[in-house]
Order: sequence, then C-alpha cells, then structure tokens
Amino acid sequence: MLISDAPDQASPASLPVGTTTELGGALPAPGSGRGRKHGTSRTEPFDRWFRYPAGFASDYVTSLLAHLALPSGSTVIDPFAGSAVTGTAARQAGHSFFGIEAHPAIAELGQLKLQYAPQHSQPLSEMAKKLVTAAESRVDASEARLDDEPDLVKRCFTKPVLARLTSLRDLIRAGAAEEWHLYAKWALLGTLRDVASARVGWPYQRPASERKPTYADPMTRFLQRALWMEEDLNQTCEYTEPLTFHVQNGDSRSQNSWAGIATGSAQGCVSSPPYLNNFDYADATRLELYFWGDVSSWAEMCASVRNEMLTATTQQSSVGAAITAQTKLRDYGTVSKRILDIVEQLTAERAARRRGKEYDRVVPDYFLAIAQVLEQMAWAMQPGASAIWLVGDSAPYGVYIDTPRLISELAQELGFSSEKDVVLRRRGQRWASNTTRHDVELSERMIVLRRAL
Repeated sequence: MLISDAPDQASPASLPVGTTTELGGALPAPGSGRGRKHGTSRTEPFDRWFRYPAGFASDYVTSLLAHLALPSGSTVIDPFAGSAVTGTAARQAGHSFFGIEAHPAIAELGQLKLQYAPQHSQPLSEMAKKLVTAAESRVDASEARLDDEPDLVKRCFTKPVLARLTSLRDLIRAGAAEEWHLYAKWALLGTLRDVASARVGWPYQRPASERKPTYADPMTRFLQRALWMEEDLNQTCEYTEPLTFHVQNGDSRSQNSWAGIATGSAQGCVSSPPYLNNFDYADATRLELYFWGDVSSWAEMCASVRNEMLTATTQQSSVGAAITAQTKLRDYGTVSKRILDIVEQLTAERAARRRGKEYDRVVPDYFLAIAQVLEQMAWAMQPGASAIWLVGDSAPYGVYIDTPRLISELAQELGFSSEKDVVLRRRGQRWASNTTRHDVELSERMIVLRRAL
C-alpha cells in the first residue's frame, strides 16, 4: 500500500500558499480527456450506461487506484460512490469493493454495474428488441395519456418521442423485461437526454430552451444502449469468493451505512467527494426522477432523494444546520478556527450584497459532514491503509476556500496523516469571460491520506 515516492515539483507561485505540488512524475496524466468535462465517460465500458454529472472519469480512477499499489484481492472503499466508477475499476484490478451512495437511484445503478448478470435467460439485446416491438404497438395509446406526464417531462420531448419513451417505460414497469428489468430501466433512462428536444445537458434542465435532439429515434437509441450493456457484461470476468462488490444506498456520515464492511478491513480508498459550491446532485437528475415516477414534486425530491446528501450548495443550506455545524466543528482542533474564519468572511460578503447567496451556511455544514465521513473511514480502514481523494478548491464571492488542505487537516485530527497534495489540473477556465466572477485561480487536486498505524 505504498504511495509513489517520486519527487514533487515546487508549488507554482500562482497557487495559494500550501502543501500543493504539481503533478510532475508522481502520477501519470490520464491518456484521455473523455468524461472529464461534466461527468463519467460517454464511451468507456460501464461508464457509458448513464453519464452522471461531475462523476469520476474512469481513466482518472484507474490511475489513482494503481497509485495505491494494493495487493491483489484487497478491499477498496468509496464513501461517495456515485455510479460506481471506482467499483468497476476495483473489480477490473481484482479487488473487492464497498461503496456508499446517498442518491437512491444512482446507488441502484452502481450496484447494477457490479452484480452478476442474469443467467440462463435470453440475451439482453434480444429482450430489448421484443420490448421495442411491443412498445411500438402501444404508441397511440401512450400518446393519448401524455397529459398525465409531469410538466418538466412534457416540455423536454416532442409528443411522438415522448409517446415512444413512455410506451417503453410502462412495459418495463409492468415486468415485460423480466429478469432484465433494471438493465432495461437504465438503458431507457440513459436514452432520455439523447433524444430530448430541449436543453437538458448536465447539470441543469432547461425545458424552455429548444435544441435539435442528438438522436432522433428513441427506440434505436434504446437498442444501442442495451447492446452496450450486453457487451460490457460479456467482458466481465467471473469472480468467486472472497471478492465481493456492493454499493450501499445511505449516508456515509452514519455508522449504519457502513454495516456491510467489517471494522479495519479496507486496505484502500479512492473517492471524490462533492465539490463545495458545485452541483445539486438531486436536482441534476430531476428529469430521470420525474420521468420514471420516483418523485412527482420538488418537495418530494428533496425529502426522498436529497435528504441524506452532503450539503454542498446553497439550495441545500439552512440556518439551523449551519448553526449546529459551527458548534460541532469546534471539536476538530485548530482547523475549525480556519473554517469558521472563512464563514465570517462569507457572512460579511453576503451582507454587502443586495441578494447574496448563503455560502456562509454551506461551508460549516459541508466541512462537518466531511469530518463525520472521515471518522467512519478511519473506523473502516486498516491501520496503515491509504486513501486518495480527488477534490477541488473554490472561491465563492472571491473568498478562497482551500478545500483539499482543510480536508487534509480535518483528517489529521481523526487518525490520518497527510501524505500528498498534488495539482492535477486547472479549473474554472470556462467561466473566464464572466466579468462578474472572481479571478482566483482554482485547481483540482489529489490528496493522499494514510490511516494511522
């Protein structure tokens, strides 16, 4: 479990003062830029099932996992598992995997990627063709019922396309896909944004803004996605005990969510927590949630999907949670003062604006949640085991928040040592033309933590 000891280069002068180092020879730069703009890859096996916003890129994960140099058969954990990109990379490397994901639908997808495909049944692609044939015969009936669909869904598709999508959905819901049920569901959900006639790119859905669909025929696109799934499943090696793969839907701050792994059993961790002031992951999947019928309103989405998610955006913040977090943060040593100083700066900046955003409420809740996750990780990890986190810094209202460094300092209060802090790439360049935005240079960094012996 040794981390590469390649020498680090000096910190660039343009970066904030800290332990940050450039990549240099410490970690090979990923060979592909695919999947790094807003989410998982469009083309890599398993990643292409559904492109989750801001998800790990599989080439990054593979490099980070190799950087840990774990013995074959180790257990890798990820407290922010997302769609299980770390899980599929761990499986490919011959390791067991245990992940926790707060978004129930995405946790379902992650587990689906890691479980064995149904045996002794017709191929997935053949089942998909039968579904399409049956759905085509029901399109007229489906079109007659489109008024019952949520307004967001109706505004994102033309009527002929939506009638075909809902015809497929209703068949899958009714059990027509048999043991391939969840695979068919996700092949369909992955098709939605491909055939939408409104701008529904990640992370926001904008039904009032029209666009030409990337693919015209939802049935053909659904069949293509089912075929990709079949190809990926056929390439997966058969693994036997003691290797296990599991994504738990839950809150990684809670001990209950870690019940599926024994204390001190994880030899490594590769993860990427939600970035501070980044995406509202529940809202980002609103189209899929509304279409499938998981939720029917914003309030229901907040209660059933967002409830266990770590607070990372102002949409999730509340006065009560922020006050509680500020009190509890004082238990975490000197780093808490630096966090609370940032809160004071943000409070002043918000007060100086006519309609300021509540960044000062997000920050304490965010870092308290991170500390609580680190506590659970310390419980789960073997003494001497290493964790690699990919995380970026931020600067709301121009107030610089060195998130990677603050996480490393929280970890040191909780039984970890901080081994490395490495710049992987620059961030925020696509907002460079926005004259109202701050001019603080931001980066995405790899931090390496080691569980105390």
